[in-house]
Amino acid sequence: MMNQNTTENFCTIFDSNFLPIGLTLARTLRQHCGQSLLWVICLDQKVYEQLVKLNLPQIRPVSLAKVETEALLAVKSKRTRAEYAWTLTPFACDVVFKLAPDVKRATYVDADLGFFDSPMYLIDEMVQANKDVLITEHAFAPEYSQGIKHGRFCVQFMTFNNTPLARSVMQRWQQQVLEWCYARLEKGRFGDQMYLDTWPKEHAQVVHILKHSQRTLAPWNVSYIAQTQGKLDPVFYHFHGLRFITPDKIRLFTGYRINSQARERYDQYLVQLRQSVDLLKASNISTASIPLQKGLKASLERLLQKCRGLDAFVMLND
Repeated sequence: MMNQNTTENFCTIFDSNFLPIGLTLARTLRQHCGQSLLWVICLDQKVYEQLVKLNLPQIRPVSLAKVETEALLAVKSKRTRAEYAWTLTPFACDVVFKLAPDVKRATYVDADLGFFDSPMYLIDEMVQANKDVLITEHAFAPEYSQGIKHGRFCVQFMTFNNTPLARSVMQRWQQQVLEWCYARLEKGRFGDQMYLDTWPKEHAQVVHILKHSQRTLAPWNVSYIAQTQGKLDPVFYHFHGLRFITPDKIRLFTGYRINSQARERYDQYLVQLRQSVDLLKASNISTASIPLQKGLKASLERLLQKCRGLDAFVMLND
C-alpha cells in the first residue's frame, strides 16, 4: 500500500439535511486514511456556513459559487434537487484540481459511505493496473439483479488522476450530464450513472474496473456476500437509504433484506453517527430531518415493506 503520510484527496456533495451523515463520512475516512482531505461541495449556503463554523481540519467546504458555471446554471432550474446534485458529480473532482492544481488525483465518494478499512486498497488497484480512472460495480446480489437496468456501475467511489487522459473522460461525462440527467430511465440513460456503462469499451486504456467488489458493500449485496463468503471485510459500506426521519429517529434502509451479520455494520456506523450528532449539538447546530412522505399510498407502501422485513428504523439514542 502507498505511503499513508501522503495526503489523499476526496470530494463529495451534500446539503444541510445530510450534514451529520457527511460528517460521519469524513470521520470514518480520516480514521482509515489519516492524511485524507474531504472537499465538500455544499448544495446550500446553510451547510457551507455550518462547515465553516465547525472548522474541521479534514474538511474543505466549497460553496456553489465556486462550482457553478454558466452551463450548470442554465440547467439548474430544469432539474430537481437530487437531479442537480447528480449533474454536479462529474464536476466534483475537477473542482478539486482547479482549487488545488498540484493534487495528484481525487476520489469522488457518496456522502452516505462509511469506511471500515483504508480506501487505498481500492485506489492502489487502479495504480497497479496503470490506469487513470477507477470505477466500481453495483455488484448486485442475484435477488436484486433487476437493479442492473439502472446501470452496471455505481457512482459511489470514483478516482480520477489529474492527467489529460482522466480529464478527457471526465469532460465527456460533464457534457453528457449537462445535456441530460434525470431520475428516469430513458434511451439507455438514468441520472448520471448509466453513462459509465460504455466506459470499459470507449476508454479501455484509461478506466479500471475494481476487481474486489466484495469490499464495496451496500444493501443490495451485503447479505449475499455474507452468506457466500462467510465473512464481511468491507473497505466501505454504502448506507443507501439511511435518513434522519426526525432529529432522533433514523431509517436505516428500505427495500432490501439485511441479515444479522450485515446489521452489525449498521450498529458500528451508528456509533460514529452519534458522535457526529454530538459534535453538532456542542456547536449549537441542529440536526435536520427529512420526514417520510404522507398519504395513503405512502403509508401502504411502508406497511408492505415492513411486512416483508424490508425496512428498519432505530432511535439514535437507543
